[in-house]
Amino acid sequence: MELLTTNNVWMMICTALVFFMHTGFAFLEIGLTRQKNTINILFKNIFIITIGLLLYYLIGFNLMYPGEFNGYLGSIVPGITPPENGMTPAYADGGYTWWTDFLFQAMFAATAATIVSGAVAERMKIGPFMIFTLLYVGFIYPIAGSWKWGGGFLDQLGFYDFAGSTLVHSVGGWAALVAVWLLGARIGKFKNGKTQAIPGHNIPLATAGVLILWLGWFGFNGGSVLSADPELTSLTLVTTCLAAAAGGVVAALVSFIKYKNLDLTMFLNGILGGLVGITAGADVMTPESAIIIGAIAGVLIVFAVSFVDAIKLDDPVGAIAVHLICGIWGTLAVGIFSTNPAHTFLIQLTGVACYAVLCIVSSFLIFYTLKKTVGIRVSEKEELEGLDTHEHGMDAYSDFRLNEH
Repeated sequence: MELLTTNNVWMMICTALVFFMHTGFAFLEIGLTRQKNTINILFKNIFIITIGLLLYYLIGFNLMYPGEFNGYLGSIVPGITPPENGMTPAYADGGYTWWTDFLFQAMFAATAATIVSGAVAERMKIGPFMIFTLLYVGFIYPIAGSWKWGGGFLDQLGFYDFAGSTLVHSVGGWAALVAVWLLGARIGKFKNGKTQAIPGHNIPLATAGVLILWLGWFGFNGGSVLSADPELTSLTLVTTCLAAAAGGVVAALVSFIKYKNLDLTMFLNGILGGLVGITAGADVMTPESAIIIGAIAGVLIVFAVSFVDAIKLDDPVGAIAVHLICGIWGTLAVGIFSTNPAHTFLIQLTGVACYAVLCIVSSFLIFYTLKKTVGIRVSEKEELEGLDTHEHGMDAYSDFRLNEH
């Protein structure tokens, strides 16, 4: 029982760290966007975590961990009831209790929609976004999770995703890609075929957000060991940090070579890219492999950001580059660098493809239906004057108004 207590305390600390990541996401998103949309972004982030917890309790947890099922789709059983052994060492090999299991996994569930929030910033109606969140967090994410973490068909196939490079980050990234494509670019982003920079209003806040996210990743990856195992938790935190550091340094260097300036936002996204990249295999990598994975993620960030711009997709915070591209890379990297010979590149690629189909089809159906019924984009007047005033009737900085256009 003493070991269960130790393990459970570690898992609760990790749960708190993952919860704290929502502060990081909020800071990053508002920092990289304009002042006039701050309340809108904060409202979405608060809505995601609150409704996400409720949805995961009502249907998500049982749908994601259905026990015996066909491997593709579990049944919807409302609410959760602990099994008889749920608070004993017999549950989860003594790694944590049933309630801790629920809460830790619930923190992950909301993250997928948060990724979309940043990508659609500054021009999406709040109502349709909330409807999307209800459907995606309530149903799509738990179904996606069940395929691997719930013992579904991809788990049986041998697909590996330790903490969610695909199951969390790419699941959010694919939806972000679809949403950005259907929404269209912000006014002024592309003029005469050229990309125009729309600077964020608070880069110090964005920097704080990234550092908070990095801290939160100690819980995101460290908690995914699912116990306080000293060897695995310490290795996981080392590989996580090395990949983040390598991603940041390489992104800054490649960006300097490509654009001849030391771009802080590229540095920050490089760190996040490294973190996303290592998340699929943090427990099965050597430190050297982690540095290589992070470094390649850093390179991918720079070129993915410019590629997204080149194909006229407007992603204000770089969510597609960070969470989708680096999520795919990290998942495939398991098949290349894993210390476990059972992890193969072909199986990892199969998993990536399966999630791509599920997420693209489901998010397209949700967003396209919303677009054709209630509409998903605010009016030109609302966009130019800011969503805070029109959607929320308030100003984030009531005594400090910048002149924005």
